[in-house]
Amino acid sequence: MTSMASTRTGRRKTHSLPLFQQMTIAGVGLIGGSLGMICKQQGLVKTIVGAGRRVENLKRAVERKAIDRYVTDLAEAAAGSDLFVLATPVDTFEATLRACAPRLAPGAIVTDVGSVKGPLVERMEALVPAGIKVVGAHPVAGKEKTGVAAASSDLFRNALCILTPTSQTDPDALAKVRLLWEACGAHVHEMDPMVHDRVLGAISHLPHVLAFALVNTITMIRERHLPGLDLQSFAGGGYKDSTRIAASSPEMWRDICLWNRNNLLSQIELYEARLGHIKALLKAGDAEGLTREFTRAKQLREMIT
Repeated sequence: MTSMASTRTGRRKTHSLPLFQQMTIAGVGLIGGSLGMICKQQGLVKTIVGAGRRVENLKRAVERKAIDRYVTDLAEAAAGSDLFVLATPVDTFEATLRACAPRLAPGAIVTDVGSVKGPLVERMEALVPAGIKVVGAHPVAGKEKTGVAAASSDLFRNALCILTPTSQTDPDALAKVRLLWEACGAHVHEMDPMVHDRVLGAISHLPHVLAFALVNTITMIRERHLPGLDLQSFAGGGYKDSTRIAASSPEMWRDICLWNRNNLLSQIELYEARLGHIKALLKAGDAEGLTREFTRAKQLREMIT
């Protein structure tokens, strides 16, 4: 029987596979579907149950070997599972846990793949019955396409997965979730939930907001100054690269932005100030100032590998 090891705090723990007997994935889309596919291929979970609203998508998940079976009733899907994965929009987490947590196996682990943590992790901890353990997780590996049709067995390979333990987090549950994500090919990093939201607000949530705004701004330019002309038909690499993530799920990003609104509002203000600085340089015809501004950005961007 295969075994795996964890290197957290320098200690190695061996676990026989499968790590879990039954995993329920609530929301078998891009992330949930990819996780299911990898867990089946790697033998990390004995049985995988999918839960969701769209039967067509769940049937596709079975066809793509992301899940073994599906149930449309969330509570029924959770029954007896020792791992429950929240892969639905973050605004549904609380209602989903209220329905499902009481049906889980004793000692089960609840985890998630949400892009927001902060107070949400504490709310999740407060909602589960005694003995059920919560480990917040965020695989930073999404793309603009949604649904299980976009799922991939290599989505998490060399990707970052952030775990967000609190003072209430069970160490063994944390170690087990770490093993799961490492087996999926991810590099695991632990971070305070509140720090996570400040970091991801800047590096993920803000860029999505800017991409949405840019696409809508181009539409305004067309309507006001170039009526009848489809500006996007002239799009080159710059526009396509800058706005690719604007094709992401509006509902998912609505919830992320609202849950992380305080961080995002302060970060938008900083962006507005930076944009105002560039505007002032343009008004002044300050070529040297623009060169400095663009050079600084170029150097910082080139540091990303």
